[in-house]
Amino acid sequence: MSASIPATEGASPSDQSRQQPGWQELWQKEDWWAVWLGLGVVIVAYGLFAQSSSIGWIAVAPARWSSLDQLGAHFAANAGRYMAQFALWRLVFAGAAWAMGQRVAAFVPAFLLIYVLSVVIFAAGAWDQAVRYNLEPPLVALVLGLVISNLIGLPGWLDAGFRVEFYIKTGIVLLGATLPFTLIVWAGPVAILQASIVSIATFLVIFGVARWLGLDRRLAAVLGAGGAVCGVSASIAIAGAVRAKREHPPIAITLVVLWAIVMIFVLPVVARALHLPTGVGGAWIGTSEFADAAGLAAAQTYGGIAGPGTGVAGTADQAIWSYTLIKVVGRDVWIGIWAFILSAIAVTRWEAAELGGRAQAGQIWWRFPKFVIGFLVASLIVTLAVRGVSYGDYDEAGAD
Repeated sequence: MSASIPATEGASPSDQSRQQPGWQELWQKEDWWAVWLGLGVVIVAYGLFAQSSSIGWIAVAPARWSSLDQLGAHFAANAGRYMAQFALWRLVFAGAAWAMGQRVAAFVPAFLLIYVLSVVIFAAGAWDQAVRYNLEPPLVALVLGLVISNLIGLPGWLDAGFRVEFYIKTGIVLLGATLPFTLIVWAGPVAILQASIVSIATFLVIFGVARWLGLDRRLAAVLGAGGAVCGVSASIAIAGAVRAKREHPPIAITLVVLWAIVMIFVLPVVARALHLPTGVGGAWIGTSEFADAAGLAAAQTYGGIAGPGTGVAGTADQAIWSYTLIKVVGRDVWIGIWAFILSAIAVTRWEAAELGGRAQAGQIWWRFPKFVIGFLVASLIVTLAVRGVSYGDYDEAGAD
């Protein structure tokens, strides 16, 4: 984990109750900067969309390739776009780092390494044999991160750019832009109800087992949300909501990542053994995986299996669509609900008991993860943008 875990985590409840956050949080905390950056991108994209344009030029990513010559030709033809993309993200993230008191001189070279690694990972995933060798970008990133952090290590000066939580929080805000509220209507109440039941049941089971094993209730809440919603993102959000100890998020994230890596391989194999159609298999993966990226990798893998003579009916797109419906649309929207519920319980029940009834209800707002608000606002903006658009048109525009 990065050093950006709030300093209040691990403090005693009495110390936390005396803390009085002020409006300086709007420009000093990464939660709010994630909101400003994420919504800034969404608003710019919406403005261009209204003018019949898009941010597609700068949203460049490696194209599908089968030979290194093709890959090299792609980078040669789009070098300017990649440089502009890097310059843009470097500018916005470095500006945020400066506002939060970070040394920009140390941040920029570290961010360059992150950007280059990201492009390499996406390039590996764009290889036409990637599915065959399970080289989906989420899996490659997970494995590479584990190898670097546990076997190689990085010099301390790179810490300034490895603001893991900051990038994840900004990504959560941008995730809202992919989930207009109209998706709930398009998906239908049965699918949303199924995903909601999975989220609630998963949280209650994990929380109950953790408490039965004697774990701290705040750690149990972080573990439960990590499994019930969207893994790393939910663990970080709920840790702040309940004021978990500093070591609680890394514990939950480690378990989520380990489970995710195993299930990337296990779920497609089991689904194939059961001869599940790709649509059913994708939905099942959506109910079984903890992390979005890992689940997407598993769904992509299973979709790639489908074809004549394989015993798996359906198409690769059906696996991705059904997975997205259950996991991303149905379960991920619970991140805000669980954050509010658990922050309220932590303040009014847990801390009230620990402090003898002196807990401050205002803490519910101050500790509520603000990037969740950005997630909801981004979803609202895109909802307004696609009002009156059919799901087919929306999906086609998203693919473009």
